Amino acid sequence: MNVSRSLTFLWTPWSVAASALLVLVAAGLCFVAWRRSGYRRSQGMLEGLRFAIVCLGAVLLNQPEWVEEYRPEEKPSVAVLWDASPSMETRDVIQTRRPVPTAAPLTRREAIASLADAASWDKLRGRMNVVVQSFSPKATGHGTDLYAPLAQAPETFQNLRGIVLASDGDWTEGQPPVQAAARLRSLGVPIFAVPVGSPTRLPDIELINLDAPTFGVAGKAVRVPFTIDSSLPREHVTTVTLKTSDGDEITKDVRVAPMGRTSDAVVWKPKGTGDFTLALNVPAHPDELISDNNRLSTPISIREEKLKVLVVESYPRWEYRYLRNALSRDPGVEVSCLLFHPGLSKAGGGNKDYIKQFPAGLDELSKYDVVFIGDVGLDDGQLTSEQCRLLKGLVEHQASGLVFMPGIQGRQFSLLETELGDLCPVTLDPAQPGGWGSRTPNHFELTELGRRSLLTKLADTEDENAEVWEGLPGFQWYAPVLRAKAGSDVLAVHKDITNESGRIPLLATRTFGAGKVLFMGTDGAWRWRKGVEDKYHYRFWGQVVRWMAYQRNMAKGETMRLYYVPDQPRMNKVLTFHANVMDRSGEPLRGGDISARITAPSGKAEVARFTSAGDEWGEYTGRFTATEAGPYKVALICKQTGATLDATFFVQGASAERIGRPSRPEVLEELARVTRGKVVEPDKLDDVVRTLAALPDPPPAVRRLQLWSHGGVAVVMIGLMGAFWVGRKAVGLV
Repeated sequence: MNVSRSLTFLWTPWSVAASALLVLVAAGLCFVAWRRSGYRRSQGMLEGLRFAIVCLGAVLLNQPEWVEEYRPEEKPSVAVLWDASPSMETRDVIQTRRPVPTAAPLTRREAIASLADAASWDKLRGRMNVVVQSFSPKATGHGTDLYAPLAQAPETFQNLRGIVLASDGDWTEGQPPVQAAARLRSLGVPIFAVPVGSPTRLPDIELINLDAPTFGVAGKAVRVPFTIDSSLPREHVTTVTLKTSDGDEITKDVRVAPMGRTSDAVVWKPKGTGDFTLALNVPAHPDELISDNNRLSTPISIREEKLKVLVVESYPRWEYRYLRNALSRDPGVEVSCLLFHPGLSKAGGGNKDYIKQFPAGLDELSKYDVVFIGDVGLDDGQLTSEQCRLLKGLVEHQASGLVFMPGIQGRQFSLLETELGDLCPVTLDPAQPGGWGSRTPNHFELTELGRRSLLTKLADTEDENAEVWEGLPGFQWYAPVLRAKAGSDVLAVHKDITNESGRIPLLATRTFGAGKVLFMGTDGAWRWRKGVEDKYHYRFWGQVVRWMAYQRNMAKGETMRLYYVPDQPRMNKVLTFHANVMDRSGEPLRGGDISARITAPSGKAEVARFTSAGDEWGEYTGRFTATEAGPYKVALICKQTGATLDATFFVQGASAERIGRPSRPEVLEELARVTRGKVVEPDKLDDVVRTLAALPDPPPAVRRLQLWSHGGVAVVMIGLMGAFWVGRKAVGLV
């Protein structure tokens, strides 16, 4: 660093003349005063001081400054910053200068490849230091921050003279980049913006979502939803193909809406168990210019299942008999039936499916994934208040499912006075405990939510499913439901009957704690077998059982079980883990030290600590926020028992920087305007080089020390007053 120092005056002819006159007058008056005193030494020193003060005031009147100039010895720097975010992989740059106008569009990164090449700036290197550097999304947020590289540039690059910024302008994180541009303008650093990409979407069909469940069951259909985004101006029909890693291939015709999104699903029935990869492909449209975003893949784990179901009933009505048969014949279900037979001396029994009494204690009850409560109540020989409390805890703390199936005896009304009353999804009319009967059959009608629900899916398509429900044999009794409780999801209502709250809800669900609850408001589902045998009846109850037991069976070992909410985790959303932990004797672990080591797809590991949420049930909860999309590994560890449980889960979502979004050239144009720079096309690199070469050398850094101030005027006034006083004394006025 070269430093030069100098003393300068900001004088004017008036200030010089006034200063000279002041000095001469002061000198004359001081000399007269000294002579009058007889040239006494003390008086001479006093007059000399007065004269010096006046001279100092005359100097300050001409505004002296001490100036230090710092000139850097190194050459000026130019920073070439180019965007390396995922959005730069968008293929939407049309090269109009190419000899073949029909050639495929380039990616945005390919369009600025020459600018990112260090050799392209060799013409400037004799006069400037050119540093080519990329910037990319942050690892945590997967979004691009344009502010940070611009704000850090003056400190990162010495003697910065200009910045060349090549980007699509799609910033998704950090502060507004214009704030950094304002600071660069104050430093005299212009931005030469090179916007790349199309500000409008090119004709494209993009597969943006593939939401397969985390796991499925061998031999049971798996519904794989997907979403297609189209920027084409016309609707068209295409055939999507789902391929599995074991060679299965399923096709489906989909009607793709124009200029919008279309959601649909493919149904796949896995034959074996294991870990599979599902890949969905959408054929390219003839008018489509970008075809490399028409495919997505996702992992799924297929397991064998053995779900334990408990059915509790008072007497063997038809609904109970056919339900027991449906569950007993399901190879994935192990059913236990408890038939109270009120008024008889002993419980009902029969084949191996029957048990003699309600499960005693937590150990036995916690084995069940789903519990059906029929037309039973709080009475001698039936359920007790303690058993109702345990059922509530089973749902709330261990993610089991509970199905309310009231009957014509109205015994379930007594259960509503126990802790089970909080779980019921609907409010019942106490004035009509026996419900309502009819000689003519009544029918269900699906709600909008019911049309989309997996529970009510009795056909492969939504339209076919609605037709099936309309054609199901009717029921001749229904429960006295007044309305659905807040937080409940109504899937089906009475087709004809309404009250002051609207249609009568007959099929409703809700989430309670970690588990799920279902209310079936009729006892006529067994009639669905008419003419079709088990086609709809078995399918419905099989879906109910698996839907309720889904979370509970995500991952389990001998002494630990792990599940999470929501069951399809999303990136940057809170994921809540629930764990049930037993000690070595099989009792729920109290006060345990539970943690989970979670490994992201990138290999980054994080430890989540669990806290107790129910000592009686050995329940522990922890929270985790996934910042990456893809498969995660979980190792659940109990310090007291030394037990571990390994599990995996898949996080859905895309980064904030997505391929295919329109560019934002207006962002770069604003940066160039604020810094007094220039906007340049990507294929006009020579213009950038010439503009940078014509830039003048940066002015030196100047440090100015002002030696004058308003105090100088005060000194002058004091000097003048002293001088006049001396003059008056000299002429005998004093």
